[in-house]
Order: sequence, then C-alpha cells, then structure tokens
Amino acid sequence: MQQIPKVFLLIASLPIFAISVNACSLSFQNLSMALSKVVAEYAKSNRSMCKKCFVPIQSKTLRLGLVSRGMARLLDITKWHHFSCFPISSSNSHPKTITGFSSLKSGDQEPLTKFFAGQDKSEDLSTSDVNSGVNITFSVSDVKSTYKDATLLPKWKAFQTVIFLERDDGLQDSSKIAAFDFDGCLAKTAVNITGPNAWSLMYPVIPDKLQSLYNNGYKLVIFTNESNIERWKNQRQKAVDSKIGRLNQFIEKVKVPIQVFIACGTGKSGKAGTKEADPFRKPKPGMWQLMEKHFNSGITIDMNQSFYVGDAAGRKKDHSDADIKFAEANGLKFHLPEDFFAA
Repeated sequence: MQQIPKVFLLIASLPIFAISVNACSLSFQNLSMALSKVVAEYAKSNRSMCKKCFVPIQSKTLRLGLVSRGMARLLDITKWHHFSCFPISSSNSHPKTITGFSSLKSGDQEPLTKFFAGQDKSEDLSTSDVNSGVNITFSVSDVKSTYKDATLLPKWKAFQTVIFLERDDGLQDSSKIAAFDFDGCLAKTAVNITGPNAWSLMYPVIPDKLQSLYNNGYKLVIFTNESNIERWKNQRQKAVDSKIGRLNQFIEKVKVPIQVFIACGTGKSGKAGTKEADPFRKPKPGMWQLMEKHFNSGITIDMNQSFYVGDAAGRKKDHSDADIKFAEANGLKFHLPEDFFAA
C-alpha cells in the first residue's frame, strides 16, 4: 500500500471547517486563528507573562487568554495578556461565549462586554484585580518636623511612617502624574554605602526627560522605600540625612520641582511573616493614596495619562517586584526605567 504523505495525514486530522478555505491561501497562521478561542480568568500566580508587553501578570488580576491549536502536536496553546494589552483583532468572540466569563465579578464583566462590542478598554475593572485600599486618617496636627528621634531638613515633614517634601518651589498639582521610584531608577546607589553624596544619575537623559514632562503639565512624584530609617534605631539621623540629602541633590541637579514620599516602615517580619507590612511601604498602595487624597489639591487624577516607573519588576535580576505591584495596586501604567529613559 502506498504510504500517504504526512502533510495529508495532518490536514485530514483537522476539523472540516479548517480545510474548507481556499487551498492557495491556507497557512499555519490562518489555520491557528480559525481554531482560536478566548478565555478569561483571574491569574492564579505571578508566573504568567503578557505576550504583548512582556510584563508578568500579577496574581488575582484579570487576564485574557487567546487559545489556539498548536500545529506541531495538536495541543491547545494559551497566550495570556493583560486586559489592556489584549488584541481585539485576534478574536470575534461575543462576551457570553468567552470561557470563564460567567465566573467573573460583575464589575469586570461590564468592561469586557463593552470591549468586545468594539469600545475601548479605558473603563476601570473592579477592585478584585488590585490590592484593597488603605484607610488613611490624615490630620495636619499629626504632621511633624521630626521622624521619631531624627530631625528633618527644612521643608521635609513626617506623617506616621512617611517622610515627605512639604512643597518644592514651583510644584503644581495636576490631573497627570508622572511617578518614579528613586534608587535604581533615577539614581545609582549602593546599599552598603551611605551619605548624601553617594549617588549619581542613572541615565544622562533624566533631567531633559523630567523637564519635558513638567513642561507638558505633569506633576512629578517620587515614591521610595527606605526601611533603614526605621531599622537603624541607633543611627536613624544618619539614615535620614543620607536619604533626604540625596533627594535634595537630585532635585537640584534636574532643576525641576518634584513631590517626594519616603516610606520608612518595614515589610512583613517575624515567624511566617506574622507582622504585617507597613501600609505605606511599596508594594502597599498607601503612599500613592496619601498623595492622591491629601496632597493633590483635590484634583481628580487621570489614570489614562498617569504612570509609574520603577526597576523592581520581579525579574531574575531584580531585588523584588515591589514597583510593578505598587503600580498594579494603584491602577497605574507601569514602565521599566531602561525603556522609559531609552535614548
């Protein structure tokens, strides 16, 4: 018996509708698209990577998957995306036909319905895909000129476990926020070297980039963790002077007004992390919410134009994923510094 070529065996095993296309236009790409479907679910872990932006999809956030049949082994392959990154052109699905749609919370079903009806993805998802907010009771009487036993430099104040720059000259509150981490993002620093002069610009284009954002109506804000201020009980003044000194010098270097928040608290500690992390320490959303609710003149922030830039994105070389989770917790677009400051 004459052996049938493998290519015909492969085609014969496919559904009838897949081989009914014009033979001249048949391609693996078209065939894969014909077999695709969409699945929606909340990410079970932090391991999946968005196929568009290549940023990890955080646990418990809504993700959309494009499922297609792999041609080599005829196995289903799912390409996961953030909701905001999902290619609408890749699917003609009606929301009700999306696998997992009925299991989503109603606050997430509505944006999906509008999205697949041809509308944009700008509508907020429910709080199921972000960390819960921090209950901040702010009072001017709670603002101090010292942080515990450490004296703060002029214009710097403390509220609970946050040190902040009261108001830099020329700072204007805005609906557009350009937010940044400090160490490893704007400034090169070393954990084993202290002092106000122990820093340098991370990228030479930073001054021009920040000045351009300021001139285009953005308020520039730095959100940075510095647990040494809390942990170094016997050298707290040294830790405070080192951190604030670097930030003052940086602002002077870039010649643009910047609002600054320093989270001095620590993360989870004790056996099995029994002590809760400080609510203002990234990735907790407290610093952003403090700025949004009490330090922006009541101006509503435009989340479509605002963003956060940080280096701690959970990659193998990163010390943590605090920055990307901080952005996620506050519903901010996230950028890596090497991308944002690329020449």
